[in-house]
Amino acid sequence: MSGLVDPDIERYAAAHTTAQPAALDALARRTVSELGHEEMLSGPVVGRLLELLVHAIQPRLVVEVGTFSGYSAIAMAAGLPPGGRIITCELDDDHAALAREAIAASPYADRIELRPGDARETLRALDEPVDFAFVDADKPGYPGYVRLLLERLSPHGLIAADNTLYYGEVLAGEGAESENGRALHAFNESLVGDAGLVVAQLTMRDGVTLIRRR
Repeated sequence: MSGLVDPDIERYAAAHTTAQPAALDALARRTVSELGHEEMLSGPVVGRLLELLVHAIQPRLVVEVGTFSGYSAIAMAAGLPPGGRIITCELDDDHAALAREAIAASPYADRIELRPGDARETLRALDEPVDFAFVDADKPGYPGYVRLLLERLSPHGLIAADNTLYYGEVLAGEGAESENGRALHAFNESLVGDAGLVVAQLTMRDGVTLIRRR
């Protein structure tokens, strides 16, 4: 967790969000045990937000940049309409191996396609509109991923970018402590400064930004 929100509020929000299925809870525990990096998991509240957004948009194609262990892809798949599918991208071989196993064991194995390797290559190869996208990968890469997604976004499409408050480091702007903090500050500035976009910065967890073309 990011520490940006009072822990009591975090617990209250989780308690008043529909609980995730037991299999996702088990996947979260296994992810932490085998891969570590608990902060990289979307978690139950963001997982439900993503599912609700997918359900509202009724997408034919969802694209995820950064699978980690498959948690968020499985969460989103629960909101897919008939015929909807997810392409999820993962660069790290160990992450992809666990995600592939988790997806295969889920009820949505036939609706989620994991593509290993550089997500930019996957995005460039897409030949159909993207209705919803979730970006949760290397932070300096966000501008490139979002640019490629905007070029392929359907008229009603929406992009969600995770970790855009990055432990509060973005408050320091160009003086942020880490490369990720500086990269995300620049990314946030570029979004809000683009007159062709409509952007909402949500303060849940470590920051989730919603983006659409105007």
